[in-house]
Amino acid sequence: MEINFKKSIDGLVPSIVQDAQTGKVLMLGYMNREAFEKTKSSNLVTFFSRSRQTLWTKGETSGNFLVVKEILIDCDRDTILIKANPAGAVCHTGADTCFDEKNESKNFLSELEKTIRERKANPNKNSYTSQLFQKGINKIAQKVGEEAVELIIEAKDDDRELFKAEAADLLFHFLILLEEKDLELADIVETLKQRKRS
Repeated sequence: MEINFKKSIDGLVPSIVQDAQTGKVLMLGYMNREAFEKTKSSNLVTFFSRSRQTLWTKGETSGNFLVVKEILIDCDRDTILIKANPAGAVCHTGADTCFDEKNESKNFLSELEKTIRERKANPNKNSYTSQLFQKGINKIAQKVGEEAVELIIEAKDDDRELFKAEAADLLFHFLILLEEKDLELADIVETLKQRKRS
């Protein structure tokens, strides 16, 4: 569905950004046609600044980009909803959202994915996760393989706690691998849902 920029004021349409995982509304900005096209081509949310009269990509100075996951147009074709993954605080005040809300999910795995994403976007030399991302896809894939083998070995024994620990290690490294491949656990769940329907 195409946006009807003719209905807009000064060629600008309101653009709501929502966290793709938590569902929290992060901010509201405005896009003209050029900002919308750049958002689609770069996969990073780009607005038109009404005060500066120029395009600006959210995060271009802070590094806290908004990575686009999905773009929806409302029924009147004059408002944009962007579902995105934030790479850090969204508001210039340092708050999670421009509405001063905590951007938290009740789903622990979603929060863990968010933390992993932040470790990749904003590397910390003391972070094991950041170090693993810096070593690249081969090392990450190797770690997933090692953890899978350790889980299989532990499955043969009767130590429930050790088995849970190895399962947690495998899941953690699998989530890192998904992030490196620009995927989320939700993408894998959707694949499973499609298999169920077929």
